[in-house]
Amino acid sequence: MSSSDIFIGETIGTAILILLGGGVCAAVTLKASKARNAGWLAITFGWGFAVLTAVYTSAPLSGAHLNPAVTLAIAIKDGDWKNVPVYWAGQLLGAMIGAALVWIAYYGQFQAHLTDREIVGGPGAQDTTAKAVEAQEKGAGPVLGIFSTGPEVRVAWQNLATEIIGTIVLVLAVLTQGLNDKGNGLGTLGALITALVVVSIGLSLGGPTGYAINPARDLGPRIVHALLPLPNKGGSDWGYAWVPVVGPLIGGAIAAGIYNVAFA
Repeated sequence: MSSSDIFIGETIGTAILILLGGGVCAAVTLKASKARNAGWLAITFGWGFAVLTAVYTSAPLSGAHLNPAVTLAIAIKDGDWKNVPVYWAGQLLGAMIGAALVWIAYYGQFQAHLTDREIVGGPGAQDTTAKAVEAQEKGAGPVLGIFSTGPEVRVAWQNLATEIIGTIVLVLAVLTQGLNDKGNGLGTLGALITALVVVSIGLSLGGPTGYAINPARDLGPRIVHALLPLPNKGGSDWGYAWVPVVGPLIGGAIAAGIYNVAFA
């Protein structure tokens, strides 16, 4: 496959992944959404179906990595690094496009949600001291969870370990059953199984951090959150942003090592 096919396939596939995955988070979170408060099951299955749709769409062009951790693991496994930058560039761009599309699709709901005094008001909302403003800008805003992940309990080593463990499970599943005949990514036959693995990770390991298990999935939408003209959006929590990038990359590398030792 050519570099242009890889870039286009990863951009389209990752955009679909984030559009549908971020879309279910928006549906469950935002005021005036028909699916508001549908809960964690809706989110986990929504992300699973997002993976399924994205893989089926992009596999013919790029092999459907859709995740820098998967790309890294395949490069370690095969020793072929030449297309890694192309994959990563397409994944990051696609994630940003998908996040922007979520904003467009739910524009009215974002406006209603972020101008509701019950949501953005609350205790201390009128505190305009420099310390309070700085805290609001640095912390996670009220809709950041639609775009990127965050911990329920902020313990850096545990949050990092959770992302590493979840990514190992995902990438091992991809490497052991999801590779197509050329060994360059997920084929369509592995799409359903991989989607179900993502659902399983969300149900079992998603509680502590929101299971990024994909650096592009978290970083691209976080950048979009920081750039979008959302009222009262709060901060993008850049102090945590390294965890869902570094953790999955470490997890992908470990999974590749396990694969090379145990399965190759």
